[in-house]
Amino acid sequence: MSEFGVERIAVLRATALGDFVFCVPALLALRAAYPRAEICLLGRPWHASFLRDRPGPVDRVIVVPPSRGVREEPGAAEDPRELDAFFARMRAERFDVALQMHGGGRWSNPFATRLGARLTVGCRAGDAPALDRWIAYVYRQPEIARWIEVAGLAGAAPVTLEPVVAVVAADLEEAAPFTGAGPFAVLHPGATTPRRRWSPERFATIGDALAAEGLRVLVTGTGPERSLLDTVVAAMKAPALIVCDEVSLGGLAALLSRAQVVVSNDTGPLHLALAVGAPTVGIFWIGNLVNSGPLGRAKHRPVASFRVTCPVCGAPNVETSCGHDVSFVDDAPVGAVLEAALELANGS
Repeated sequence: MSEFGVERIAVLRATALGDFVFCVPALLALRAAYPRAEICLLGRPWHASFLRDRPGPVDRVIVVPPSRGVREEPGAAEDPRELDAFFARMRAERFDVALQMHGGGRWSNPFATRLGARLTVGCRAGDAPALDRWIAYVYRQPEIARWIEVAGLAGAAPVTLEPVVAVVAADLEEAAPFTGAGPFAVLHPGATTPRRRWSPERFATIGDALAAEGLRVLVTGTGPERSLLDTVVAAMKAPALIVCDEVSLGGLAALLSRAQVVVSNDTGPLHLALAVGAPTVGIFWIGNLVNSGPLGRAKHRPVASFRVTCPVCGAPNVETSCGHDVSFVDDAPVGAVLEAALELANGS
């Protein structure tokens, strides 16, 4: 479709930090194709606070209420009356295009359809209803490429394959107490699930090696991860500084952007680090590397664990999950992570 007549675009992506970063190249494609249109991200409260006054392709964030399969919150069930009122407001917006960038579509395609846009586009898994234009949802695909394809269904050609998130002056000011005392490296040992967590002792080994290169070591995380951060620092011989909930997401973006290198599990802050220009060493399970790994290698060196069977029961876990919530990434070799981290820290 041409730019003419497209005034308002809705993009459904009410998910987590890393998921948002993956769709940024698609959003940039939409912005280039429709420079005068308003792009509205249908997301979560954190999107609204993080993207407010931040340069980028999103003009406005509309917070999605709790909704089954779209925005599920612990202890918050969907309210049909709240959703009816929400969709009435969305139809009044008169969106020209609604893009479903929220998975295979079992729940998100009906959600996108209820927005009342002239054109709906997105992915479609086998159990999902069709949109006006759709591509098949095949799980093993780089997420960045998936959403670029979806944007293409709306007439938006790719302009970049790399996510870019702006760091603003307020972010830098917030991070200044941690970034202003000389060069530093960041370790981020947390992840949503233990399956994607490298052992704290391995992070400690990397931290000591980076400290021996003259770098300060910062260990980042959120409140629920505090004991994990403490374990990493306790296992290190060199001193390290824990940064746990002392900065907002914007402050974290600034902190990451100033690091000599970021070593992290496959989780939101790793992908944010990439998007703000930091050199990264990501620790990935091989299956997740297909979907979530960085595309470039000049500044990003993913290290993979090739484990495909459960360390507890031995069951294969490529197509199905046995349910044991244990690390599948501890097979990622310390030597490979250390080599990559030192190369990037030294500008190689």
